[in-house]
Amino acid sequence: MSARLLDGKLISEQVLEETRRGVAEFTAKHGFAPGLAFVRVGEDPASVVYVGAKAKMCERLGIQGQTYVLPASAVEAQVLDLVASLNAQPRVHGILVQSPMPAGIREDVVFEAILPGKDVDGFHPLNLGKLAVGDPTAFVACTPAGVHQILLRGGIPLAGRRVVILGRSRIVGKPLALLLSGKGKGADATVTLAHSRTQDLPSVTREAEILIAAMGKNRFVTADMVREGAVVVDVGITRVPDPAKKSGARIEGDVDFIPVSQKASWITPVPGGVGPMTIAMLMANTLKAAKLQTA
Repeated sequence: MSARLLDGKLISEQVLEETRRGVAEFTAKHGFAPGLAFVRVGEDPASVVYVGAKAKMCERLGIQGQTYVLPASAVEAQVLDLVASLNAQPRVHGILVQSPMPAGIREDVVFEAILPGKDVDGFHPLNLGKLAVGDPTAFVACTPAGVHQILLRGGIPLAGRRVVILGRSRIVGKPLALLLSGKGKGADATVTLAHSRTQDLPSVTREAEILIAAMGKNRFVTADMVREGAVVVDVGITRVPDPAKKSGARIEGDVDFIPVSQKASWITPVPGGVGPMTIAMLMANTLKAAKLQTA
């Protein structure tokens, strides 16, 4: 068996086009566009690139993106003051504070200072709680929301199927488990959340009809850990030194792609799988926030 690809790039373009149309309708109705504020502290090179890419996507879709930059010397109180100011601005519908932040700034404190209704990253505990009880106004973290859309739009049935998620982070594993095990369309799966303390992990992963790897360990999932015909979703992104690459590094996922693709029925590539979905879901969450705040 050779797996078919679940093309995250293609699916992300579908989500982005739907969001672009929704933004145009919102703007025509209200006379202003959905607004998304980016907060960056310092000049971390990766953060500069990430925020720049998100701001560019806002421009493409007609979202009013605004970037606020604080110096690396900024203290936590300054970040919290800026977040409070953005919380109070009615035309700012979403707030994203880019991580990592400099030492001395507690990221959890900053994320929890964002109003839950403007938490388009889906990191606030209230949004996680809303997700747990099935509240449709919850903002789901962008990566698990992207995985969910890949499965839905890829035509992968979820109801009653055995799903194993490798990784229990509050950003990916836990919200994804809640999303897939909830009630209703695109849910009703039987979910196992596995992690570093799970005993006999290969026997657990081989039970999965859908295996989702989100551990951040490149090539961790090998072919012997995968059930024949399983759907495999690779969330991991690890930069591996590679002098043959112009950048000096290549990107690898958590899955040993080539051998696993010989056993799986469907698989996401890295890059080009889950990655493009994350920014697409951020844009979709921003439109959702604007609609909820103007309802």
